[in-house]
Amino acid sequence: MTSIDLPTPDLRSDGLAGVPSTETPQTRKDFASDQEVRWCPGCGDYAVLAAVQGFLPELGLRRENIVFISGIGCAARFPYYLDTFGLHSIHGRAPTIATGLAVTRPDLSVWVVTGDGDALSIGGNHLIHALRRNVNMTILLFNNRIYGLTKGQYSPTSETGKVTKSTPMGSVDTPFNPISLALGAEATFVARTIDSDRVHLTSVLREAAAHRGSSLVEIYQNCPIFNDGAFDALKGGGREAAIIPLVHGEPITFGSEGEHGLRRDARTGAIDVVEVAELGAESLLVHDAHTDDPSLAFALSRLTDAGRINRAPVGIFRQVERPTYDDLARQQVTTARQTSGEGDLGALLSGRDTWTVA
Repeated sequence: MTSIDLPTPDLRSDGLAGVPSTETPQTRKDFASDQEVRWCPGCGDYAVLAAVQGFLPELGLRRENIVFISGIGCAARFPYYLDTFGLHSIHGRAPTIATGLAVTRPDLSVWVVTGDGDALSIGGNHLIHALRRNVNMTILLFNNRIYGLTKGQYSPTSETGKVTKSTPMGSVDTPFNPISLALGAEATFVARTIDSDRVHLTSVLREAAAHRGSSLVEIYQNCPIFNDGAFDALKGGGREAAIIPLVHGEPITFGSEGEHGLRRDARTGAIDVVEVAELGAESLLVHDAHTDDPSLAFALSRLTDAGRINRAPVGIFRQVERPTYDDLARQQVTTARQTSGEGDLGALLSGRDTWTVA
């Protein structure tokens, strides 16, 4: 039986270790496919696609060494519109397929594009295990808080009381907070950004791609047809009072003049919104995305309203280093070959651990 040789990984500390680079400068046009982009007019997916196409040349990677994997949903059309390798897979299973690629092909930059329904409903189990294993992939979770492709049913992130085609009297479910979920799964990189803020979106993508391990980026994305205005508070004239920017190493303030801030209660660990003028800047919480303990990041994630989103921290919640599943698995294969030589699959299948059924 012919053995399969796994590529030898370059175990640098960044997420692109071992992925061949290109010597030819690239532009956005190099990453735009010849397919007609087909989403509803005004869909936030257009803005995210433009940001990703504009960002990919920065990686300096060959297009054939980048792969985008999607599941089912509006966001799942993403691979069609990028001139890289892509796979439109099955509902909720994109992280599983991406895991197989990441383990066997360290020469690839692996991306997953998913939605709140695809990732958190049928795919919830696959998502949390990819995150806890810390597989080297970047997951873009488009959250519009609705099922768009199937025409407007409530999703795992829809607010309680949401009236939809599938919940005509209002949803009775408690919604998931994707950031809290990812932090609970011990994800090593967790961030949130917004489809309409291209500068911030690009900066978060840059950090996520450079991270070695599982990176989850939640992107608030508007669905103008079935859930229009879900994030209006974060996009309109009062956005300065609604968005809480998270910058590592800096005190957390927000408001048009930075008049609001955050303070952590020493007794309960809860985070409170305070007035900077009353308490002073020295009392404010300083954001630390690099601490191993995820409790602070989790407390920050709870500031997001579980109903209609009126306020939300935006930025990188957690960014820590931990060995990745794919690196460790390849090391085990190498060690096994060095100590035992090439395996014999036929001998394994016909070995002692078999049974004869009468």
